[in-house]
Amino acid sequence: MQTLIVNIGRLAGIIDDPGVRTLAGAEMQQFQCIDRAYLLVEDGRIADYGPMDDAPALSVPQMDAEGGTVLPAFCDPHTHIVYADSREGEFVDKIRGLSYAEIARRGGGILNSADRLHALSEDELFEQAMHRVREIIRKGTGAVEIKSGYGLNPDDELKMLRVIRRIKQSVPMPVVATFLGAHAVPRGQSQDAYVEQIIHETLPEVARQGLAEYVDVFCDEGFFTPAQTDAILQAAAAYGLLPKIHAEELAPSGGVAVAVKNHAGSVDHLENMDPAGIPLLRQSGTIPTALPGTSFFLNMPCAPARSLIVAGLPLAVASDYNPGSTPSGDMKFIVSLACIKLRLLPAEALNAATINAAAAMRLSHLCGSVTRGKLANLVITEPIPSIDFIPYAYTSPLVRQVLLAGQPQL
Repeated sequence: MQTLIVNIGRLAGIIDDPGVRTLAGAEMQQFQCIDRAYLLVEDGRIADYGPMDDAPALSVPQMDAEGGTVLPAFCDPHTHIVYADSREGEFVDKIRGLSYAEIARRGGGILNSADRLHALSEDELFEQAMHRVREIIRKGTGAVEIKSGYGLNPDDELKMLRVIRRIKQSVPMPVVATFLGAHAVPRGQSQDAYVEQIIHETLPEVARQGLAEYVDVFCDEGFFTPAQTDAILQAAAAYGLLPKIHAEELAPSGGVAVAVKNHAGSVDHLENMDPAGIPLLRQSGTIPTALPGTSFFLNMPCAPARSLIVAGLPLAVASDYNPGSTPSGDMKFIVSLACIKLRLLPAEALNAATINAAAAMRLSHLCGSVTRGKLANLVITEPIPSIDFIPYAYTSPLVRQVLLAGQPQL
């Protein structure tokens, strides 16, 4: 089946070479565009594109972009959107001056979400999560990673991963599942004992049921040490699970080094990254991923995005959508924050949220750019004067239509 999208004011985010996995350093300033364009979709994939004057004369259904910009749908490589209920009480605690760590010590944070999740049925958890998934699609996301990590025991972690599998089966976009059993230590259990349980009980069952592609660890001050992180990632590698980790959000934790050692696909957060981690990343294939929504919501430092790009690295950005530190999955807003808080140029921010974010999930062969053969996961905006207007108009509802595999979703 073919669909011809016509009257595109600007076709943006073009990468002609399907072998390009990331854009790094100065390359991130490139966001190739064609003004007055068409795009041909065939069997859910991008078949061709070019200037409108060269549009093929085909007797196929047409979609009129009405002068709007067409760009690749956002890719969100770090979310926690399978969770039970909200935590606005902790939001008020933060306003009153309590830190993330203080709230956690008082029984809030991740342990609070684990208690709530335990009380919810799998069907209830799925319905809550699907509401959020539909929300992020409406806002322009066309590929997403979803983590477990609010179970903190084998049964509830597996419940979360089954919900993620149901989401995969329910939406027409790539969904990557990540097992994050090492998100926090459950009440009444020692840290070492819990790590042993993850390695010897939960991980084998996750692998046996084929419930995850990735494994993640919260390697940070007050959570899991580099040695514990390394042990979990090594155990996961034996089952073919790929590593991607939380690191250096709260303090320089050594997380970058353990991520690089284990060939992690990405190392995420980095708000308190030690500058010594930059040369380590330059020698690796690990993609640094910044979460500016977390810095915004928690009034924390931002990841050293500018330094990472100057060092020639392929920065990605993600929403970190979760109930405690970032209750938003709006990737357009993340692009704006990347410009405002991380000091990225608009083209850099858009590349960080598309092609590089796709690569952080190992999905850049499928999505993240306007490339022949990739999925037609696209955003059509209202008519706008330039791509710079997307992050500039940070609350304007510019997304008019979202296509997943070429099919309208709004």
